[in-house]
Amino acid sequence: MRFEKKTVMITGAGNGIGRETALLFAREGARVISVDVDAAGNEETARRVRALGGSFDAVTGSVASAADVERAFAVAGPVDILVNNAAAWAGDGWLDQVSEESWDHIVDVTLKGVFLVTRAALKTMIPRRSGVIINISSVNALCGIHLAAYSAAKGGVISLTRVLAIQYAPYGIRSNVICPGTILTENSRLYYDLHPGAEADLLALYPGGSFGEPADVAHCVLFLASDEAKFINGSVLTVDGAMSAIQRVPSLLRRSDLEGA
Repeated sequence: MRFEKKTVMITGAGNGIGRETALLFAREGARVISVDVDAAGNEETARRVRALGGSFDAVTGSVASAADVERAFAVAGPVDILVNNAAAWAGDGWLDQVSEESWDHIVDVTLKGVFLVTRAALKTMIPRRSGVIINISSVNALCGIHLAAYSAAKGGVISLTRVLAIQYAPYGIRSNVICPGTILTENSRLYYDLHPGAEADLLALYPGGSFGEPADVAHCVLFLASDEAKFINGSVLTVDGAMSAIQRVPSLLRRSDLEGA
């Protein structure tokens, strides 16, 4: 039980990577707090965690709202480990086709949310001179794949993580970032069912011929949160099956295919 008596806050734990991370931490004895706009997803994660005998508190709210974040920390109290996983990408794509409203929403949830939640967590970590912050970015921040607003926000997450590592190392606080490749989640499966061409195009980018699973990322989160990773700080861990090691252009990036869509 590596995380017994530890409190872990995970944003976006209502599904996908966040849910799998919550389940793994619960199996290791942690008390888990979720902040997610998806109330039904929170309830399902709570059911699964409690079925394992774990402790789980769900706060339905947006990480882009300072009031919701404050409410979440009123429930959580001092946090030992923070996993910033929540993100948004609906309405994204080619930059000239992204509305200002979509840009603001994506950046607010994906980057501003990391700022708000981390700032609140630091207030509980600094006095105890200990803590671990793990931010989930994306290979979109490393490669020019697609999704202008999401990629920009996820790039900001990497830069912010490095600054956090430098600023708060003297307080015993470590900050690292994970860049997953394409991960099959409930939401992505629904999207690919509706857009089978997009799935084939993305799959062509992966040398191993398959996408990742939420557990592939969640296990890395647990490692970075553990004492085994005590000298890892300010690092970027890419979990993408070697996708970012090669350069191919899928057909979904050809502008001609999108004209008139």
